[in-house]
Amino acid sequence: MLETLDRLKTIIADVEAQRRGYLLTLDPHYLKAYGVSDESVRRDAQALQALVAGDPLQSHRAGHLAATVAAKLREIDEIVKTARTYSGPAAMAMIRSLDEIRSQIDQMVDHERFLRVDQEKRAEALEHRKAWLITIAVVIVAILAGMALALARLEAIRRRKAIAENIALHGDLLARDKMIRRLVDANIVGIIIWEIEGRILEANDEFLRMVGYDRDDLVSGRLHRTTLTPPEWRDRDAHTVAELKRVGMALPFEKEYLRKDGSRVPVLIGGAMFGEGTSQGVGFVLDLTQRKRAEEALRQSEERFRTLVHFSFDVYWETDAQHRFIHQEFADSLSDAPALGSEIGKTRWEVPYLEPDEEAWRKHRETLDAHLPFRDFELARYAPDGSKRYVSVSGLPVFDERGRFVGYRGVGRHITERRRAEEALRAVQAELAHSNRVTTMGQLSASIAHEVNQPIAATVTNAQAALRWLRAQPPNLDEVRYSLDRIVEDGKRAGNVIGGIRALIHKVPSRKDWFGLNEAILEMVALTRSEMFKHGIALQTELAPGLPMVEGDRTQLQQVILNLILNAIEAMDGSDEGARELRINTETEATGVLVTISDSGPGLDPADAERVFQAFYTTKAKGMGMGLAICKSMVEAHGGRMWVSANEPRGAVFQFSLPLVREESVPAPRVRSNPAA
Repeated sequence: MLETLDRLKTIIADVEAQRRGYLLTLDPHYLKAYGVSDESVRRDAQALQALVAGDPLQSHRAGHLAATVAAKLREIDEIVKTARTYSGPAAMAMIRSLDEIRSQIDQMVDHERFLRVDQEKRAEALEHRKAWLITIAVVIVAILAGMALALARLEAIRRRKAIAENIALHGDLLARDKMIRRLVDANIVGIIIWEIEGRILEANDEFLRMVGYDRDDLVSGRLHRTTLTPPEWRDRDAHTVAELKRVGMALPFEKEYLRKDGSRVPVLIGGAMFGEGTSQGVGFVLDLTQRKRAEEALRQSEERFRTLVHFSFDVYWETDAQHRFIHQEFADSLSDAPALGSEIGKTRWEVPYLEPDEEAWRKHRETLDAHLPFRDFELARYAPDGSKRYVSVSGLPVFDERGRFVGYRGVGRHITERRRAEEALRAVQAELAHSNRVTTMGQLSASIAHEVNQPIAATVTNAQAALRWLRAQPPNLDEVRYSLDRIVEDGKRAGNVIGGIRALIHKVPSRKDWFGLNEAILEMVALTRSEMFKHGIALQTELAPGLPMVEGDRTQLQQVILNLILNAIEAMDGSDEGARELRINTETEATGVLVTISDSGPGLDPADAERVFQAFYTTKAKGMGMGLAICKSMVEAHGGRMWVSANEPRGAVFQFSLPLVREESVPAPRVRSNPAA
């Protein structure tokens, strides 16, 4: 059908080309094939009608196409005949006639192609149905064959499984028997097989080792529950036998066995009957000797610890991870202990303590929050009689096996008596220091007179000069004013000397001020200058310029310097070897200031250097043995330290350091060193 339509379209195109060529050129050559093309068009139109006879729509279109072709051919013939008259319009009319034919052919082609596509789809669907039916048939056959095969295989598997289960059961029995035998032979615990009446039928080596018997004793039947059990445990055995008869097993319990040598062994024993209707069973015995020893050692350790706590400390305490008390034990000798349990659940700072201050509490809590150990944290609170009670607390952090913090454990000691003794000692030291100052000032009376006479003599001289300038004609008022200023300065100087002497003699309360250490040293140098001159001692000072200010009691530190200077003078007074030189140096350290006083005397014996700061120890014939001890205690009270060493080539070097208690130190006034005073 489509081929016929294509051929018809081709013939129509040929007819159009022939007629158009003639109409445009009027060349008869184009008309030679006209008859053939015309006949071909008519023949193909008839053939087309025959092909579409079964399709009413296409048949109608084919008939209409045949009529249209015949009519158009006649019209073309008429156009050709009149072509010489008007060839151009005739050609356009012919083309329009042929376009109508081509349009009808295209409609039939489109319809035929649509029918062909529909037929192809139907054919494809039919093929799919055939394939699906064939597939279903194959699947059904395969399923039936698979079911038959599966049934055969299941039967074979069931048979093999039954055989494998029988083999495995037999293997399990052998393995279980082997494991039981291995357990028995491993001697991890004692294992016995017994009769309910008490005779032991079988036992492993571990059990025989526990009771001290050998295998010959077992074979001969000498092992019996009654002979192995001490009299006080036989009632417990009777209860166990009744339990075995009633429920078939006995839960583990502790008892003792008698060894062959008569000693006893603690054991843990449990057992079970082999089954109903039998009189035999198995028992498992564990030797508790090591555990009992460990428990006894632990008990003794706890007793020793408790004794240590009770005799060394007044309280043992524990806290949780939030620092709340969870346990407290107070010594029996503690008379003012708080009520038992009254502080449980509270933190240490929730208990009404008086001391320390808020800053100390803050630092203590920082230590606790950092889970660090602490030692000798001192507290104070009121006792029932209204007095203060002092407590020193120490503690260690506790961590679990995973390293997590769980709390603190620690001890506390009442230090009230110690604090009172320390206060009494400080009072005695103050008295001794005062006595030492008075004694020292008696020795320095000549130096004091010299120091006081100097400003007085200068005052008299300046006053006389002022009178002379006033009597002059005319009076020289500038010189008078200058002399009066000098008199005022000399008066202040005398007042300072007298004030310093009075402060050293009288028991002035300790006070802390910021002062220049170099100035304080120079005042003591001025006070002892006459003594040095009298004994022929050359003084050299190297005082560091810009030395930071220090905080403390100026009078006490001047007493330390004064004692060291006088000790050096006295030491060199008894020495005739070489020149007598006294050096006083100051310098700045990383953490404070350092004062060094060295002499060229006979020096100290190394054995004496270890004890020179001890109270009542002296190398002088008339010494009290308290001067250096007091000096050291004063330096340490200011947070410093004091020591002595040998000087080269001879003599002794006394040094003490004082800390700087704040970051930004205040520099002292610049003091000029005196290389040779």
